[in-house]
Amino acid sequence: MCVITSEPDPQRTSEDAAIDGGSMSRTEPVTTEGGSGTPVVVLRGITKRFPGVVANKDIALTVERGTVHAIVGENGAGKSTLMKILYGVQQPDEGTIVIEGKELTLRTPSDAIAAGIGMVFQHFQLADNFTVLENVVLGAEKLHGIGDRARRKISEISDAYGLGVRPDALVADLGVGARQRIEILKVLYRGARIIILDEPTAVLVPQEVDELFGNLRELKSEGLTVMFISHKLDEVLKVADAITVIRRGTTVAEVLPEGVTARDLAQLMVGSELPSPSTEESTVTDRPVLRIESTTVADPLGGRDVLTDIDLTIHAGEIVGIAGVEGNGQAELVEVIMGMREPASGQIVLGDIDTSDWHTREIREAGIGYIPEDRQRHALLLEAPLWENVILGHQTDPVNLTGPGNTLIDAAAAKRETQEIVDLYDVRTPSINVTSGSLSGGNQQKLIIGREMRRNPRVLVAAHPTRGVDVGAQAAIWDHIKAARRDGLGVLLISADLEELVGLSDTIRVILRGRLSGDFDPDTVTKEELGAAMTGAADVQPRSDEPDAVEPDAVARDALDAPSSHPSRREAPPASPTERSQP
Repeated sequence: MCVITSEPDPQRTSEDAAIDGGSMSRTEPVTTEGGSGTPVVVLRGITKRFPGVVANKDIALTVERGTVHAIVGENGAGKSTLMKILYGVQQPDEGTIVIEGKELTLRTPSDAIAAGIGMVFQHFQLADNFTVLENVVLGAEKLHGIGDRARRKISEISDAYGLGVRPDALVADLGVGARQRIEILKVLYRGARIIILDEPTAVLVPQEVDELFGNLRELKSEGLTVMFISHKLDEVLKVADAITVIRRGTTVAEVLPEGVTARDLAQLMVGSELPSPSTEESTVTDRPVLRIESTTVADPLGGRDVLTDIDLTIHAGEIVGIAGVEGNGQAELVEVIMGMREPASGQIVLGDIDTSDWHTREIREAGIGYIPEDRQRHALLLEAPLWENVILGHQTDPVNLTGPGNTLIDAAAAKRETQEIVDLYDVRTPSINVTSGSLSGGNQQKLIIGREMRRNPRVLVAAHPTRGVDVGAQAAIWDHIKAARRDGLGVLLISADLEELVGLSDTIRVILRGRLSGDFDPDTVTKEELGAAMTGAADVQPRSDEPDAVEPDAVARDALDAPSSHPSRREAPPASPTERSQP
């Protein structure tokens, strides 16, 4: 493999190199520490074109056996396309793929699996109503059957790599960290020797990230190779043995982590410094824009309340951050605000109006913007063009209506607005007529942010607004939120990125088992303190007078293994266009 050293031409910028695909500096062959020096993946001249865009251009990549090789780049740089080519989901227009010394043509994922390649996608491919065993053997029944032999094999792999997976556990009862370990086990079960991980830490808290990195070290020590796509540059530097930077579809640098900083990587990726979420002086007013008062949400299956006695106030010009391990009530908090769940008690007050029994359409029309945590499931119609997606949730806005009695969608107006969003929010697309599913994750997110911000909402409910986006898109999203805050927007910010919470928020609360903590001051709290509170290892624990109070260690285990949410949505009026738009 190669490392790029720092001898740039003073007359030539990194962007020049990115555009023409040339070398930024001289290269020297090196061997990564801990690696065998034996190339296990060699990609040469990989080029992939789509209508209106070149996703990959003359990509060159070499990965050594027994290493963790990170691939970084901004959204739309071509990382995911390259990995899909390696996994057989897409085929290159040009170039060669060499796996363990053999040149291969990978036409399907089955070809890749047969070659010893496995991929864990950012959006997990698990059936919630199946057990771990049933999910793992699905599609691989011929390997070890579907019974005791398969159960023993799963336990054997889990023990060998420290994954801590229970074969008979129901996936619906498991937290996001456990689900990710199941996905890793799935590819190992199929014999993968090369594992591709797409944004593996996007939904993990610091403790889970440390556990994942421990798992990766176990894999590496057994001679397996991990290819690691991430936007979190500090984590890349912590776990990777080598790093390849992709920009505008081509490789611009291949570096060793000990020779670069996060700032250096950001410069290579986007040509600018690493962004900071830090806000300016306080803009918080004394005017409440959203109040949640003594609100409890019952479990529709009859278990413990999913939210208990929630009290929360958001003022104009204030960002209130919510930290917590996924599955502890964040999703339900969003849903009760947005009218997708009925509170068992308490009230939601927007301005001075009780909206507790309003439907989602009415709440949206009253001025609450909404950025869902899962953009592909809850924010976009992936097969619809961008201009149709911009209408979603705003079908009753007069600007989108035309015809007798405003009964028709004004497509021309929607297209004009979409083009304005594309220009203002730097959504990189060849046309507003392409489907939203053809955009990279970061560009999908910028389209959603633009759609919500263009309506000048009074309150913005933002769930993981920068999840899975690169540092450039992240900085743009932060800037838009900060600008709206200065203009008096109240923001409920739910995020698994503790740096983002600390940097953007005026106040931080921790949610654990459906209860909110007291206030944390972002100016003084540390990520470690928040992480401890999120797992119940600090002061955020059930009150001792609760009949089901448990020991702090048990609370921590519950929090980290908490199931992800399964929304129980309330029926909306049959003719509601907004409800129809929500997948």
